[in-house]
Amino acid sequence: MTDKRQAVHFLISGGLSVQRACALLHLHRSTFRYAAHPRDDTQTVTHMQRLAAQHPRYGYRRMHILLNQTEHVNHKRVRRLWRKHRLQVRRVVRKRLRRERPARLLAAYPGHIWAYDFVEDALADGRKVYILTVMDEFTREGLALDVAQSPSSERVLGVLTALVAQHGAPGYLRSDNGAEFVARAVQVWLAECGVQTLYIEPGKPWQNGKEERFNGTVRDECLNLHVFSSLAEAHVRLSAFRQHYNTERPHSRLGYLTPLAFKSAWLEAQAKLSNPNIPT
Repeated sequence: MTDKRQAVHFLISGGLSVQRACALLHLHRSTFRYAAHPRDDTQTVTHMQRLAAQHPRYGYRRMHILLNQTEHVNHKRVRRLWRKHRLQVRRVVRKRLRRERPARLLAAYPGHIWAYDFVEDALADGRKVYILTVMDEFTREGLALDVAQSPSSERVLGVLTALVAQHGAPGYLRSDNGAEFVARAVQVWLAECGVQTLYIEPGKPWQNGKEERFNGTVRDECLNLHVFSSLAEAHVRLSAFRQHYNTERPHSRLGYLTPLAFKSAWLEAQAKLSNPNIPT
């Protein structure tokens, strides 16, 4: 607006009338002749600053109400002065202490760390089924794909008991904080077997990344390809897939060996290292 007033003055100095100059620049004559009358807001601003100090979490709307208890102030004026003098409510940024967390334990040999989780699916008639997946983090071997219509700590104990009888107890067992895994019965049984638990932090499934990757493979290469008509069919197909996964499917993280082939090669290499009579 100031630039237009200066342009009007320039045209008037060149001989044009005020009316013609304003018309050319599309500026109303009353606007051209308007003279601002600055108001002394010192007293109001001082009052606002004092109230803002007393009530640091109040915004300009509440401040307008408080100001009008002693003087009449338009709410637009309060907002303008509020912004001009930067009296807005400041966001409270709390400093979060970064807690030192222990380094994530990595599997160093077969049977060192197992991981388990539940995967949800449904039968053809809509009934939900829950697949308990158990895998060895070092060899990536799928140890169990147990399917049932409900998850429970009793079921977890049954599967773990059978696996320990077949493979021996692992050193550690990694899982999330699901009710079935943190149940006291499960913790007592694991302690009796000498198995230590590795519970991941809530909301951080990537801390159980190998198990999540195994679950994704089960879903992508088995569950998404079949519609199970019954629990028995689901059991048969999942058992067949586990056999295929362990003995036929090349695994990219194992140098494209199958889990059982990788396990066999690792054990053979360890045997050679422990026996100096075997040439390498």
